Amino acid sequence: MEFEEAMRFLVTALLASMTLAASCPNPVRGQSSTFVPGTGTELTQVGDDFEDPQWNYIPNNPKSTEDIDERQNNPIGKSANGRWFEGIKRGHPDVVKRVETPPGGIPGSTGALLLQSLHTGIPGRPSYTMHQEDFIGNVQYRVGGAISVSQAPSVTTRVYLPPIAEWEKRSGPHFAFRAALETTKSTNQQRFLFSSTKQENEVYWPGLFILLESKYQTKKEHDYAYFRIRSNRNGGDFKGPQITQTGWWTLGMSFSPDGMVHYYAKPGVEDLTQDDYLTSQYPYGYRCERFRSFFYNVVNGDDGKNWTTPWIVDDPKVFVMHGGRIARR
Repeated sequence: MEFEEAMRFLVTALLASMTLAASCPNPVRGQSSTFVPGTGTELTQVGDDFEDPQWNYIPNNPKSTEDIDERQNNPIGKSANGRWFEGIKRGHPDVVKRVETPPGGIPGSTGALLLQSLHTGIPGRPSYTMHQEDFIGNVQYRVGGAISVSQAPSVTTRVYLPPIAEWEKRSGPHFAFRAALETTKSTNQQRFLFSSTKQENEVYWPGLFILLESKYQTKKEHDYAYFRIRSNRNGGDFKGPQITQTGWWTLGMSFSPDGMVHYYAKPGVEDLTQDDYLTSQYPYGYRCERFRSFFYNVVNGDDGKNWTTPWIVDDPKVFVMHGGRIARR
């Protein structure tokens, strides 16, 4: 009887530990492969510091609205320096403008970039539903292709969160800093009595979202802002840390050779350290093979009246830890 009771105890403990591991957003295997975004060599042919007083964006409107009406309105918008372009699926923000760096920014910085939108859906046709727009960093075309995770790439940015009183008074996502990644997806195909496996390139877009629970909708005394992380292995977003202060933040993601994505964030503009680690994931169950680009999302309720929160970004950079890409386009 003692042996049977001991075995039952061991089985119960094992099942409990398996349940805990399944619910935990931090895969244990990810801990040893983490590395801080910004480690290694900066790829100066991509990213931007917005210090050029003549920095300019050419919108080439009307912007694309493929996600709504399947219209790709070419030519797409792009920056004069060739480092940015419009998202062909959802279009670019209505305002893409170099502005004076807000107080507390990177020492010596005189310019940053304002991203803000009124018509996140089809201009002139408010949908009264949430829509987002993309502003994409031109990486793969300027370095000669997507960057293999064998080089341990990473990306960082500074983001200015304005005072809460200036945010759109809406609960939900307001901003995101994301990456475009590639993996190989295998699908089984069945034909009569025969089956085969097809492999194809799959692009996916993990990232860090900034969400607000607006007191104007929750009827609570205070607003509540927090990060939401995309995604866990099942493709579900999950809640990250609360945002307890506005002003400048530093965000980053790194992509290790084992295919994991590592997420980091801290208030202020100092470089990230391991103390700023949030989580490591295989988003959607995919193992990342290549880093294609990074981008920002701005989001609003597309009611034709209320603008998105005025987001200001600065100093986005891409790094590789192993080797270097020197192609320029």
